[in-house]
Amino acid sequence: MSIFSIFGGKKAPQYPTDTIQDREGNDVIFTFFKHASLSITLGERHIYTDPVSDFAEYAHLPKGEVILITHSHYDHFDRAAVDDITTRNSTIICDKTTAEAFDGETVTMTPGMKTQLEGDILIEAIPAYNTTPGHTDFHPQSREDCGYVITLASGTRIYIAGDTEPTPEMLALKDIDVAFLPVNQPYTMTVDQAIEAVKAIRPKIFYPYHFGQVEEITDLDRLQGELSPITDIRLFPME
Repeated sequence: MSIFSIFGGKKAPQYPTDTIQDREGNDVIFTFFKHASLSITLGERHIYTDPVSDFAEYAHLPKGEVILITHSHYDHFDRAAVDDITTRNSTIICDKTTAEAFDGETVTMTPGMKTQLEGDILIEAIPAYNTTPGHTDFHPQSREDCGYVITLASGTRIYIAGDTEPTPEMLALKDIDVAFLPVNQPYTMTVDQAIEAVKAIRPKIFYPYHFGQVEEITDLDRLQGELSPITDIRLFPME
C-alpha cells in the first residue's frame, strides 16, 4: 500500500508513484501530482516541490519536512498549498522572489547557495532561466529563480530543474542520479533542448515533467526513442 493511501485515519487521494533505490539500496519514492508538483519520500520524511492546490489535495497528505519552491509563478507557488503541508517544524526553501510572500520563515536561496538539512541532506540552488531570444522574459536570469540538486545521505543526487532552458550551469552538472527536466514549449525546454541536456548531464534516470497545458504537444515518444540508449527515461502523467 502506498504511504499516500491512508493518512490521519482518512483515505487520501491516489497519485502515481515510482520507487527507486538510492546508492545504499534504500527506497526513494517519487509521487507525481501534476505539472511541476511532486514529492520525494525517504522513509518517514517527505519533501514536496512546487505545491499548488489545483494539482493535489495537500490537506490529506503527510506533512512535509521540506518544501522546495523554484519560483513565484502561479503554477509553482501557492501559499495555501504550502500551508496545507507544513507545520512549525517544516523547512521552506525558496527563491528570493517567493520569499517575499512569507514573514521571514524561509531559507531563501539564490543560485550557487547551499543549505544543509538534518539527516545529511544537502540542497544546492542551480540557476533556472530562459536563454532563447524572445523567451527570456518568461524566466529572466536576473530574477534568480532556482532549480535544486538534492544530495541525500547516501550520496544520491536528484536534480529538480524548475522552469529553465539548458544553461551553462545546468550542462556542467555532474554525477546526477535522477533528473527532472521541464519540456514545455515555449516556456521551458523544447524536445531538442531536453535531449541536449540529458546527453550533457547523463543522469541514470530521467523524468520529463512540467509538460502539457500548452498548444504545442510534447513529443514524449521521440524523447523516449532518442534517450533510451542514454538513460532510463520514465514517463508519468504530469499534464
